Amino acid sequence: MRSTPPASRHWDGSPVLAHRARRSLQVTPDGVSRLLRCGQGDRCRECGNRVEWYHRSNRRPVRLHPHELPAARVPAGCRWHVSSGVAYPAGDGSSWCRLPHAVVCPVREIPLACPELAGLRRSLAVNTRRLIDAGSFTPPPASPDAPASRGEGAAVCRPARPVVQLLYVRYLAACAVDEIQCVAQTRRRHRCTSPLLSPGAPAGTWRLMPATATNGQLALPSAVMAVYDLSGVPYAEQLRWRAQRCLQHAASPTAADLAVADWEPFDPLRHHEHIRTRLPGRARRPGPARCTQEADRP
Repeated sequence: MRSTPPASRHWDGSPVLAHRARRSLQVTPDGVSRLLRCGQGDRCRECGNRVEWYHRSNRRPVRLHPHELPAARVPAGCRWHVSSGVAYPAGDGSSWCRLPHAVVCPVREIPLACPELAGLRRSLAVNTRRLIDAGSFTPPPASPDAPASRGEGAAVCRPARPVVQLLYVRYLAACAVDEIQCVAQTRRRHRCTSPLLSPGAPAGTWRLMPATATNGQLALPSAVMAVYDLSGVPYAEQLRWRAQRCLQHAASPTAADLAVADWEPFDPLRHHEHIRTRLPGRARRPGPARCTQEADRP
């Protein structure tokens, strides 16, 4: 006895159409994070334009322009390509390439050798002005060392991108210590606005530590560097800082991550411009001796 094969037509003579099951990219329901690490969309903190985060072969993140550009219009030193979700700083031989956002960010003063990139930079500057006028983007302050008011003669000195030591590893933060924001997702599907540095939690201590080299590199001329040390706080608190979560979302492990943690492994040779040789003071008088805690840009 043989089974009857399915009919190729209906009773009225119309053909039977076989619908293929579409497979879409999904996130595991049991996973805590809801982030797709490949090409995660975000906005630049300096200009407000859209960027995409990718990881390089050394697992360090890089911000790329969200659209591809013709390779003939981009200088060879600015061409990037993405292969299997990993960004590489070179062209792949095709007629299209990716571009790092830092090259065309309208806030940064970077000379451009290609006029086509200058036009893209002007368009991004116009978009930044539209976002500011619409109230959807607030640019960061021009200098974190500026006085709070004109009547005050003292200015608070603090590193714009401090070096933080936690879990016996040094990281370069993306912003000041009191401005590091939680990456968890709220119930309204927005990023949490709570900072990591909370009054109810133990805080780190600013220390002067040796500016030692890593990976067998030569030592730097600087003998010491200012580091925000979290080694003295409990281990669970260091894990909370490493995960970049506030006190509320650290207590709820089921909350999803809406952004990637901003920690970047600190390299004393690559990040030598962020090294500070003295502790940040509470207030310093402006004068001939300029404050050493200048605003740094990533």
